[in-house]
Amino acid sequence: MFFSVARLRLLASLLFAPALVASRDDSLFTSSVTYCAPPESLLIEQFDIAYFAKNQSIVFNISAASVDPNTNVVANLFLNVYGIQPINVSIDICSLFGGALCPLPLYTFNGSDSISLPKNLNIQSKIPGITYAIPDLEAYAQLTLTDVKSGDVKACVQTTLSNGWSTHQFAVEWTTAGIAIFALAVAIWQSIVHSDLALAPIRLIDLMALFQTIALSGLLSLNFPSLYRSYTLNFAWTLGLFAASTTSPIQQSINRMRHLTGGDLSNASSNGAIDFVNRKLSPYNSASFVLADALAPSARLSLSNIDLANFPVSNTSVDSTPRILVGGDVATVTQDSSNVLQAGIPIYTNSIGIATVNAFMTVFFLALILATITLGLLAVGYGVCFVLGRTKFARRYPGIGQFRSRYSSFARAWCLRAVIVSSLPVLVFTFYQWTLKDSWLSVLLSVLLLVALATILLPAAFSATRTSFLKGERDGPNTPEWVTPLTAPYRPSRVYYILPLILVMVVKALVTAFARAHGTAQIIIFVLLESFLFLSIIAVKPHPTRGADVLACYLCVTRLVCNGLMIAFAESLAVKPIPRVAIGAIVAVIFSVAVVVMFLNTLINAGLWRLLIFVFTCCHRGRSVGHATLVGHSNDPSCVEKGAVITACEKDSATVATGGSRYFPHRPGNPSPPSTVSCSQSSPPSATSSTTLGETLPRRWSFQHSRPPSVSTNAPYSPAPTHRTSTASSPISGQRHSRNISSSVPTPLDEHFVHDRCIRTTMV
Repeated sequence: MFFSVARLRLLASLLFAPALVASRDDSLFTSSVTYCAPPESLLIEQFDIAYFAKNQSIVFNISAASVDPNTNVVANLFLNVYGIQPINVSIDICSLFGGALCPLPLYTFNGSDSISLPKNLNIQSKIPGITYAIPDLEAYAQLTLTDVKSGDVKACVQTTLSNGWSTHQFAVEWTTAGIAIFALAVAIWQSIVHSDLALAPIRLIDLMALFQTIALSGLLSLNFPSLYRSYTLNFAWTLGLFAASTTSPIQQSINRMRHLTGGDLSNASSNGAIDFVNRKLSPYNSASFVLADALAPSARLSLSNIDLANFPVSNTSVDSTPRILVGGDVATVTQDSSNVLQAGIPIYTNSIGIATVNAFMTVFFLALILATITLGLLAVGYGVCFVLGRTKFARRYPGIGQFRSRYSSFARAWCLRAVIVSSLPVLVFTFYQWTLKDSWLSVLLSVLLLVALATILLPAAFSATRTSFLKGERDGPNTPEWVTPLTAPYRPSRVYYILPLILVMVVKALVTAFARAHGTAQIIIFVLLESFLFLSIIAVKPHPTRGADVLACYLCVTRLVCNGLMIAFAESLAVKPIPRVAIGAIVAVIFSVAVVVMFLNTLINAGLWRLLIFVFTCCHRGRSVGHATLVGHSNDPSCVEKGAVITACEKDSATVATGGSRYFPHRPGNPSPPSTVSCSQSSPPSATSSTTLGETLPRRWSFQHSRPPSVSTNAPYSPAPTHRTSTASSPISGQRHSRNISSSVPTPLDEHFVHDRCIRTTMV
């Protein structure tokens, strides 16, 4: 088989090598305990066992009781590791220990200890080394006791196994949150210092969209491997879901509110989601419960030779052993249980301690907190601007007064950005709440939140796209400045591209919520939507620069490829567990690379790229003085992505800026001399001339314009006299936002090259 255990071991060593260097003993322990059948003869309060490979010892903490007298049972021990069944044996209890366990004694056992296993068992050679290293191990053991006479199940216990490694790490959560906070700080700074059209606020929304895409993938009703499901939990905070416990004040308040308003669904379990996961899904990977079928004489012989009373006690005391034992109430989960968690939102939210029916209310409260923080900070910012505007500091720095004058649009723009970021989680969990029919108050609040979201987002989208359809000008009089979060990322004639983006977001939310029982349909629709977005970017090229289009294509291809790979997680395809784990690791790596790319992009937008250019030009100042001068004037943050610089055409009484744009710069092609311009000698300026063009070039790199020869010029090839009035704007200023600058209008730069060539010809 292609996806063998050896290949899985190699993949795990490559992907998770940094995590495996930590100092931790190789161990296996029970991560959850559940009844797989209603208990009759054996009652378990706690069943925690840990095995340490270093000294081949077992630490246990067990509390169990036998309550059914005169019970003769046969024990079946079953082990499932990634769908493989290395152990499936049945043992005649009556033949062990001289029949001391037949019938089962009415006995209550409470004990914890650490013992060393006999070396003749050779347990270490039977456990592959990858078992201790691969994150989110998918293995469970099942012990079934059946009555010898009737064949009825007297007790059935399932315990999942773990090695302590997982792709869900608090360090990763804080790292991604730190990246988002850093991007937010850069975006706020650039929008204050420069304008709301700076590049950093645009990339902030792109970064949050990537994080939410990763988290949203974990909400689909697919049979994700535990490795990938845990990976997506690192980004749950972007959906407004933070890890909580059953004693959390917010979760307890939501539970009381639901129960008082008609809610009757169960709350979250204190043991997490593993206990209640559908046994067909990871980490169980079992289509049905396995019961005893036959006896295994070899296993019976090997166990009968073990004297449990003479097991040597380990030198390590129980108190010094790491606290990895679970404990807690043991739940009963059968094929007919109503508390089984299905794939998608139920497993996702319960994995972080949030009940399925509490998901929307949790997002609702987080939305209120976000709105309060945003409005509070904006109010404080306005107060600071108002106070500074009345001090001498404002007279020294006029930018403070200018920022105060545009503070209203600045505040509304950031409120709109907050709405854009929170739109996807609000839509997903609002629609999902409608499918639960649990609490009428939750449904009412979901409707009110959806109306508030539509009231803010839809008018902004209408205002942004109206100018695009009518005039194709982003800064036209009919375009409010506060809608720049929707208009700034796109060309003036392509602002309507936000409409398909909003449509795709709404469709994803609808599919995630209402198609929860059809995971295959969900992922296929997601693939079609990402294909549509990719083709639309190729065809429309909505962004103002080629670099922005390339970045958008890269992110879209990342989503498309990952969604395509996740088709293998559909339950109907029944892909084996090991291939699913390998595919899940690949998808996690692809998304992680995209996160790194966006982080580097954030660093560049923060000014790192300009710093590198400055250092480079300083090192080559002697050879490239002109280039260093041009770069030194490049202070527009939107110039970072394209690498454009600002040039100035100096005149006697006016200066013409030809390269800087407060939106996005566009680098023109190589200039070519107009066919209508002929080479002639330049004459001194006439006293009666109405233009100041044509003065002697002071140095080689000055971009100044030469005027046509005057009437009194006696050159044999002088053209007809031409008089032009100098203006303060460049001939291409009307095309500063155009993607392709027309070559029909000669630019001042063209005239300079033609004039310079003419001077060189005359000198020769």
